[in-house]
Amino acid sequence: MTRLFGTDGVRGLANAALTAELALDLSVAAAHVLADRGEFAGHRPVAVVGRDTRISGQFLEAAVVAGLASAGVDVLLLGVLPTPGVAYLTGKLGADLGVMLSASHNPMPDNGIKFLARGGLKLDDAIEVAIEKRMREEWQRPTGGAVGRVSPYADAVTDYASHLVAATPEPLRGLKVVLDCANGAASEVGPQALRDAGAEVIAIHADPDGLNINDNCGSTHLESLQAAVLEHGADAGFALDGDADRCLAVCHEGHVVDGDQILAVLALAMRDEGTLVKDTVVATVMSNLGFVHAMKGAGVGVRQTKVGDRYVLEAMRISGYNLGGEQSGHVILSDHATTGDGILTALKVLQRMAATGTSLKQLAGVMTRLPQVLVNVADVDKSRTDEDAVLAAAVAEEEAALGDSGRILLRPSGTEALVRVMVEAPTHDLAHDVAHRLADVVKAQLAL
Repeated sequence: MTRLFGTDGVRGLANAALTAELALDLSVAAAHVLADRGEFAGHRPVAVVGRDTRISGQFLEAAVVAGLASAGVDVLLLGVLPTPGVAYLTGKLGADLGVMLSASHNPMPDNGIKFLARGGLKLDDAIEVAIEKRMREEWQRPTGGAVGRVSPYADAVTDYASHLVAATPEPLRGLKVVLDCANGAASEVGPQALRDAGAEVIAIHADPDGLNINDNCGSTHLESLQAAVLEHGADAGFALDGDADRCLAVCHEGHVVDGDQILAVLALAMRDEGTLVKDTVVATVMSNLGFVHAMKGAGVGVRQTKVGDRYVLEAMRISGYNLGGEQSGHVILSDHATTGDGILTALKVLQRMAATGTSLKQLAGVMTRLPQVLVNVADVDKSRTDEDAVLAAAVAEEEAALGDSGRILLRPSGTEALVRVMVEAPTHDLAHDVAHRLADVVKAQLAL
């Protein structure tokens, strides 16, 4: 059976792959699994449910709530709220389960269901497997007063905004910021939190209509943010994605500041404050080599994981680190959040700007991004990526030529018959040439 759960919950085309029936079945199964694990022992179980602004979130929310309540779980409706807000309130309200309906940066027709355990943490893989196995089973349905109650929780936005501001004690007065809300889940709470923290905020793409989420805006389309920063003479701009668990930035000159650069800024800020645990930051193998060099030069260790914020968070939890992230803009500040939080990230970057009186361009300049070229080689036997001797020899030869000035990474796709060839080098032309030479070898040696 094909797994329903991916690296970030269950996603698919809403009302096609992701139906109301599937949402209801998943919710009932989740309630049963958690009940059997003893999570509900001694009390009436409570779940919180939030969603982004996709129009399909309305019927999926109704299906999830119906499933949970029919299984005897009381439900608090949070309404439209970012994923990290749902995670925060799962912990704050002592809920046994959190549910977020969002497909993050995906196009509007898609949607997704993400379950969160008590405390706002991601469910373990084993629990997700158990939920899939329990779907559509026969069960004894509660009746009468044993069915779940459903209530709106009116303070969701206020509570989450207050939490964000409390995590940003340095006043942001004097900073003018453009915030691209991607017409998504942060359209209300994002500007509110930044304003409450003292910044002057110009909000763009903050008028969701159910259809325009991520539509030529947000962290995957930075052009309008760059233009707005220049138009308004802002000190910086930040772009969130649909569920606001990631952000990218733009400096006052309109230049993009990516997740690696944001992570570098925050790592040095926390090092200087004495709050960076073990003076180490967690990143993925796709982080730019310039980031690794910059951290090494600053005396900050870098622990690298597989690609995916779940692996970053796992490494942080195991070793007790409190800062990690990805080039895509997922940044996890675990002193304040259990997941990536784009608004919190923006606030922390602005706090560093305010505390140092330094522009974002200067702060991001702590690292020099090496040119990075990525080539996807399709229709190959990805399982032999690490086994082919000719390919290994070609990689070794190119690595020897690059030395410490570059890096090569071959990554088999998790879902396709495809190998990704990533090369970093001192110049774009060199990275391009090495990447395409190796791509030719991959295609020749691993052809199906």
